Amino acid sequence: MTTLRHRLATDTRYTLLGLPMAVVHFAVVVVGISAGLGTAVVFIGLPILAATAAAARNLADFERVALPGVLGRPVARPPYRPAPAWAGRLRRTMNPLTSGQAAIDLLYGILAFPVSLAASVVVAVWWAGTLAGLTFPLYGWIIAAIPGVDHSLPELLGLGGGDTMFVVFNTAIGVLFALTLVPVVRGAALVKASLAQAMLTRAPLDAPARVPAGVTVG
Repeated sequence: MTTLRHRLATDTRYTLLGLPMAVVHFAVVVVGISAGLGTAVVFIGLPILAATAAAARNLADFERVALPGVLGRPVARPPYRPAPAWAGRLRRTMNPLTSGQAAIDLLYGILAFPVSLAASVVVAVWWAGTLAGLTFPLYGWIIAAIPGVDHSLPELLGLGGGDTMFVVFNTAIGVLFALTLVPVVRGAALVKASLAQAMLTRAPLDAPARVPAGVTVG
């Protein structure tokens, strides 16, 4: 049970807190690329693009830190090309653009936003349905007594009418949300994490196999 609670808490935190990060990543990439391409003809656009790539790399690092908790296994940071020792100021400024991973980091900022938005909305809706439904017996009687409140859905389903059925019906919906909360939240987290894993990580290198004593390799 403790493991299940930990998994639910980890997946919920990853999806809900991942949305603000996705918004920032998306905004940095879109604004940076737009400004960089728009001013590329006067040369200032290239440093802007380099700064955008560096910012996207740092934001991708935040995502990489969160991935092991969701995936349950370590992930490796892809290699980024360092600036040569002899590089001057301009070469070092432009260095973030020289790595192939830079383009993937920028593309991830665009693709991750709608995925993160959808995942966070699903998780928020399921948590809201669970909490509101399970606690409905505490306040549902007050809502049922308000004039004009629609009680027709249980009647349309052939379950009868009245305040009691209204409360029972909405509580049952909350139970359904609760029973499906763990798999739904887990699925939303894995969808988001799978995209990040595919674009931002590399498989960790396996430890070299040990050669028995007395055996010659090659």
